[in-house]
Amino acid sequence: MERNCRIVVVIPAYNEEDTIVATLNSLLKIDLIDEIVVVDDGSTDNTLEKIRNMDIDIKTIAFNKNYGKGYAIRTAIKMIDFDYLVLLDADLGESSSDVKKLIYPVLEDQADLTIAKFHSPTKKGGIGLVKLLSKYGVFLMTKKKINTVLSGQRVYRKEVIEDITYIPNNFGIEVAMTVGALKKDYIIKEINVSMTHRETGRNISGFIHRGKQFIDIFKTLFTIIYRGY
Repeated sequence: MERNCRIVVVIPAYNEEDTIVATLNSLLKIDLIDEIVVVDDGSTDNTLEKIRNMDIDIKTIAFNKNYGKGYAIRTAIKMIDFDYLVLLDADLGESSSDVKKLIYPVLEDQADLTIAKFHSPTKKGGIGLVKLLSKYGVFLMTKKKINTVLSGQRVYRKEVIEDITYIPNNFGIEVAMTVGALKKDYIIKEINVSMTHRETGRNISGFIHRGKQFIDIFKTLFTIIYRGY
């Protein structure tokens, strides 16, 4: 496919030393991608060292403390030149190569934004409150149904990013960016993928993580209403 555009992948990473190398190696095999940027969001493990030891041309942005996923992505957006922005989580491992399924529909003008739709989880997590809050929160704001609101695997046209006025620092980023795109009537396609990533279980750490997600998303929805984003 002949093209005159720049496709950049941004990966926010926090303590992903076990998966980041496999994630990057799979992405490096995709000729469509022009640049990969990893934002190390104050990792306390060897995530950054693992990347730098790969001895490849990957741009890194490193924070000395954890600011949040949204902050990491927003910072990267300000520092890169792109026509299409690919957002991916760091824990996809080899399955990151499936991002091609998200890129092509946007390149071929079938959508302004694509979102990855994962297979059903292999183990039980929470009771679905976070998913329900995000899904119906987006519907409340836009009157449009999106099933994959929480998915962080996305491809955006640059125009969509420029039209989104609110990107929170925290786990509410996907909700805010989905609402922002839908309010401007951009076309979103949800794409089935074979990607896999770390799943949180029904344990203390899993419930803490989902609890933080719920609070962040609730705050994000409240902010959208209160400030009129």
